[in-house]
Amino acid sequence: MLAEQPFDAATFPYAFLEAFGNKPATLKRLQANNKSDVEGAVLQYSNIHIAVCPAGEVPDTLGKLRVSAATTRQKAKFILATDGEDFQAEDLASGEPVVCNFKDFPDHFGFFLPLAGISTVQQVRENAFDIRATSRLNKLYIELLKDNPEWGSTGRRHDMNHFMARLIFCFFAEDTDIFTAKSLFTDTIGQMSAKDSSNTHEVIGEIFRTMNTKNGDRAEAKLPRWANAFPYVNGGLFSGSNEVPRFSKIARSYLMHVGNLDWKKINPDIFGSMIQAVADDEERGALGMHYTSVPNILKVLNPLFLDDVRGQLRASGDNARMLLNLRKRLSKIRVFDPACGSGNFLVIAYKELRAIEAEINRRRGEADRRSEMLDSPIF
Repeated sequence: MLAEQPFDAATFPYAFLEAFGNKPATLKRLQANNKSDVEGAVLQYSNIHIAVCPAGEVPDTLGKLRVSAATTRQKAKFILATDGEDFQAEDLASGEPVVCNFKDFPDHFGFFLPLAGISTVQQVRENAFDIRATSRLNKLYIELLKDNPEWGSTGRRHDMNHFMARLIFCFFAEDTDIFTAKSLFTDTIGQMSAKDSSNTHEVIGEIFRTMNTKNGDRAEAKLPRWANAFPYVNGGLFSGSNEVPRFSKIARSYLMHVGNLDWKKINPDIFGSMIQAVADDEERGALGMHYTSVPNILKVLNPLFLDDVRGQLRASGDNARMLLNLRKRLSKIRVFDPACGSGNFLVIAYKELRAIEAEINRRRGEADRRSEMLDSPIF
């Protein structure tokens, strides 16, 4: 088995390709005509870009492969980087990552089956970015519980869910101008935490503590200077304990992979459901956690009242009085979810009603009018 043999940086890319069915003649031609533009890398057209790098540089090298012009030009489907100790790969079509110790990469054989011409078909439903983000969060969640099993116990399950909610907020905030700089959270962890992950939990804990400290109280709180770039966040998300589970090198790498997604393309609607969906199916079922997709939520809400409201909007046309009466009706609608978990039914209901109210205001020439639903206990 390749993973059990002494690691040879010069021959590993070709040995890896041979393991997936490439013939010696094919590999010989590849050696003579390697199109890679990354040092220490081998690129096979329409297949994979593999790089062997110095110790500790696997994440950075994978990043170089991802942005490589040759990766795009040669239509690579996968990228892979290893230093003989750490191993990281990514499916460029789905964004699915693999992060593991080098000796364990055979456990992910199925991930690379397309290299051998064996395709696995996965139905992509709803927003592919939502699915990608949830998948990566799931990998991080599982890896964290490996090293922090107590965080999965009944007594600490709330702490784990609270921690995941904080992470999701930070990933979204750094890509939507809530933070002062793009990728502020991910870049700070990358720069301030050691690559061996020994202090990753401490860095994240200080970021959380900073976001629970008002600007006027920061000098007294003795926060690290690098943390001051993070804003104070009200609402209580970062109040209470700032304890963070310990990270392994693999967990830290998954955290960086999650942060490298473009969270502007991910629906805020599903954030609550993401927190539930990061657990695997067996655990989620045992906990009574059920993920309801946005299309399925609308299958319930549309016939209940949204179809009727939209029908009234169509009938109102540009009639100012009819539109005013409909707006008043919207402000009096009450929505109750008796089995509220993540709150997604309420979030989607508000979002749809708010869109109708905005259209009413536009037709009445009051596009900048403040929402009346903000002052009404609708939910």
